[in-house]
Amino acid sequence: MTAEFCSHRVSIITGHYGTGKTEFAVNLALSLAADGEQVMLADLDIVNPYFRSRERKAMLEEAGIRLISSSQACSDADVPALPAELLTILENRDIRGVLDIGGDPVGARVLARFRPKIIQEDYQLIYVLNANRPEVRTPDSAAAYLRGIEATTGLICTGIVNNTHLCGETTAAEIRRGAALAAAVSKETGIPVLCHVAEARFAADLTDLPETVFPISIKMKKPWE
Repeated sequence: MTAEFCSHRVSIITGHYGTGKTEFAVNLALSLAADGEQVMLADLDIVNPYFRSRERKAMLEEAGIRLISSSQACSDADVPALPAELLTILENRDIRGVLDIGGDPVGARVLARFRPKIIQEDYQLIYVLNANRPEVRTPDSAAAYLRGIEATTGLICTGIVNNTHLCGETTAAEIRRGAALAAAVSKETGIPVLCHVAEARFAADLTDLPETVFPISIKMKKPWE
């Protein structure tokens, strides 16, 4: 099922701070690994990260996923440096790479010096959208934010992922509201909606949506949990 919306070798996951892009990135990596792919997940979210995929290193490695991080030596540090292993994702074409980058245009700058290599590869730049984030809750503001990330990275966004949620208070209606926003942003930008992210318990209630519903289980916990 992952292949329906994620057929590119390298998936770069971006979006506004707090949209749930790290949760999506982790679940995407796990799904690809379950499909038998050799997966590397790069945790490059080094600017004000709320959730860090490196916090789930043991779980990811148990699933056969190699995790690389900007600060492996200290899981609570945010070092503004890129790991040399990132080149492995870009140069080894037997690997399916998932890159979790910063949640704003500043964070997206970490990719700038790798742009010449990235554009030579089969990549997709995925914009994760959560209709409950105040800064991107309208089509105009969400589209403007998307274009800002494109301008900063020098890469072209190829798909929108609706990841609208309210943590433990999420409902199918919330996900549908996000689907409507994603459709509006898609119409404004010409960028297709790839999928709708939903906890597996909601999947049966969303089968009428025109795009793929990507069922996930929550892997990332809040810092106080």
